[in-house]
Amino acid sequence: MKNKFIYLAVLSALFASCEPEFDNEVTNATYSAGEADFSSYVAIGNSLTAGYMDGTVFRTGQQYSYPNILAQQFAIVGGGAFTQPSYEDDINNTGGFLLGSTAITSTRLVINTAVGGPQSLNLPPTANVSTLQATAYNNMGVPGAKVFHLLAPGYGNLQGVATGQANPYFVRHATSPTTTVLADAMTKNPTFFTNWIGNNDVLFYALSGGTGVNQTGNLNPATYGPNDITDPQVFASAYSTIMNTLTANGAKGVVATIPGVTSIPHFTTVPYNPVPLDATTAAALNQGFAQYNGGLQLARTAGLITADEVTKRTISFKAGAGNAVTIEDESLTNLAALGLPSYRQATASDLIVLPASSFIGTTVNGNPQQINGVSVPLADKWVLIPSEIAAINAATDAYNTTIKTIAASKNIPVADMNAVLAQLVTGLRGPDGQIYKASFFSAATASTVVFSLDGVHPNARGYAFVANEYIKVINSFYKAHLPLVLPGEYPGATILTSN
Repeated sequence: MKNKFIYLAVLSALFASCEPEFDNEVTNATYSAGEADFSSYVAIGNSLTAGYMDGTVFRTGQQYSYPNILAQQFAIVGGGAFTQPSYEDDINNTGGFLLGSTAITSTRLVINTAVGGPQSLNLPPTANVSTLQATAYNNMGVPGAKVFHLLAPGYGNLQGVATGQANPYFVRHATSPTTTVLADAMTKNPTFFTNWIGNNDVLFYALSGGTGVNQTGNLNPATYGPNDITDPQVFASAYSTIMNTLTANGAKGVVATIPGVTSIPHFTTVPYNPVPLDATTAAALNQGFAQYNGGLQLARTAGLITADEVTKRTISFKAGAGNAVTIEDESLTNLAALGLPSYRQATASDLIVLPASSFIGTTVNGNPQQINGVSVPLADKWVLIPSEIAAINAATDAYNTTIKTIAASKNIPVADMNAVLAQLVTGLRGPDGQIYKASFFSAATASTVVFSLDGVHPNARGYAFVANEYIKVINSFYKAHLPLVLPGEYPGATILTSN
């Protein structure tokens, strides 16, 4: 299979031609650790720390985790050995997991030129959750973990995988069924750490289209569902415990803020108005919604809704491009007593999730009159509406305030990844001079995209960007002198001519 993979990378000759000339040769002696001690570096976090990309962790992709990139730079100034969970059993480099003989997670995404877009690699996973390593590693990033999961005994218990009470990624390397992620991390006696945890406490709610529950006010995380927003006090308590533990023996480190998840390609790629229609189809659709629109006027006459809500809920199509998709909106006034569903057309204030791109325009059971996102409104899971976006932003702001406050109390610097992502939305110049953007893969932008094909996690170039942000903070705060890495030297998406 190896000869079928084409990695999108900038030709090394290009970089060779751009190498700066120095009057005095730069050697490792030029660099220093400053006030930091990298002899035992431990990384705490979730999928962003584990090197997750293209929808999974796979053997070759893992080497591009930002902690591994950092460890290579730390080694220049005396950093110690750095270990990551083993994926040697990922024989075909597919990612994904088996539990026994059953595949429980998908293989990695690739660009299949035959279908023109991302597609799961058409090979079975070979890595098995039940192949236990019982080893603590320097990279303790656990995909799927929320902040309180790092403190949860049993989170690495194989018996809990099938019921969703344990995490398959942690199960594979937990030192015992009852240990915690943080406890295993501390067995490495860290002298330096990075801590980037908290994204999933709000991200999973966003990825679900807001179908989870905003648990603000509920202080018992044992009652939370997987897609719920963590209460800010619960977040603060768990984060404080993590930081107290990491710094108890004098370790130094860097923490990172949580990016605004609604700025990632998963939520910014699919437009709210992607539907082209001819005049005949537009007229037929308008006729189909005539009774619904008329019912809205009756509801207004009865004093149940305002004229503004009538306008907001009225569904109308036109010939040509730019028609907005129809959606369900649970925040609208409930008119079920009149037999009227909570439908409206999307606006620029709504965010359509990336998977909807392959769903909008499909038919229900092959019926050409039942078109998803057009005559059949998109369900809640496909759309983030303004009230859900507001809840996400409020939680993110609260978490980031906690992160900065606790870090300041420990005299630990902060890598503001939230600010970095905001800059990447419009474009950010890398140390190689290239402008990179937080956009989804396309042939035209393949060399400058820093997100992987899942639209949520960075690709290898993106993780190089993340590593550089940490290095900048380390150099500034700890008076170190570490070299930056060149994102363009890292691979982009994988292209297959067939799958």
